[in-house]
Amino acid sequence: MKERQLGQTELKTTDLAYGFWRFAGTSVKEARAKVEAALECGMVLMDHADIYGAGDGTEFGDAEALFGEVLKENPGIRDEITLATKGGIVLGVPYDSSADYLRLAVENSLRRLHVDVIDLYQIHRPDFLGHPAEVAATLSALREEGKIKEVGVSNYTRFQTRALQSHLDFPLATVQPEFSVLETTPLRDGVLDLCMETHVTPLAWSPLGGGRLFSDSGPGTLQAVQAELDRIGNEQGVSRTAVALAWILRHPSRPVVIVGTQRVERIRESVDALKVVFGRRDWNSVLEASEGAPLP
Repeated sequence: MKERQLGQTELKTTDLAYGFWRFAGTSVKEARAKVEAALECGMVLMDHADIYGAGDGTEFGDAEALFGEVLKENPGIRDEITLATKGGIVLGVPYDSSADYLRLAVENSLRRLHVDVIDLYQIHRPDFLGHPAEVAATLSALREEGKIKEVGVSNYTRFQTRALQSHLDFPLATVQPEFSVLETTPLRDGVLDLCMETHVTPLAWSPLGGGRLFSDSGPGTLQAVQAELDRIGNEQGVSRTAVALAWILRHPSRPVVIVGTQRVERIRESVDALKVVFGRRDWNSVLEASEGAPLP
């Protein structure tokens, strides 16, 4: 995969990134194998969040802490990656983008990750009680102090993104929406259009619909999408996974797809997405299957 810029920054990414939502709860050896497999496949961007690990027998921060142990074992990894994480979710609150909390969240992430600086720091979800001017001032201060390099947002609307950007004197690097063949909202809610207008890079999370693409039961639209993906995959000699990821990559906003699988073989399989050729007819046929209606 060829490296490219994140937004208008000097940070680097490739078309596929590796995500750590389900990363916690394994040995350091197993964790390192997954990280190294992602790197071997060309995944430069590593996307964390401080809340990853909360639940299912693991705790808040455990994914970052486990990755930190991987870095301690192999410090050279740090120089190969763009390290991203997110903050602003507090269990039971649930959102806090106040100056005090964001500063604490960044300090804790730095400690767990065993790094001196976070390349890309993202507000995980919008705090409706947080004024964008305060959020921007905090992020700007953390950036000036050298604790974070660049800033992004996750699950923000286009208006929330614009409001935060209006109070920053540097450009946002990323916007992270849920986007997949099963979640097509960003095509019409203006988020991807804003990315193209402002040269922000979209990071697509849950690109396989949280695993629903492989369910044996579900609504008729799911089965229709599966059939379309399989048809295209059979024609091009790739898996359903590869076609689903390629469908996202085909959008002109140039999304980065966050691959979240915890199986090494699936990490490697995801690179087949780069082999898929998507013409307009096939791309639109998948969209129509997902939405259960022909395009007007």
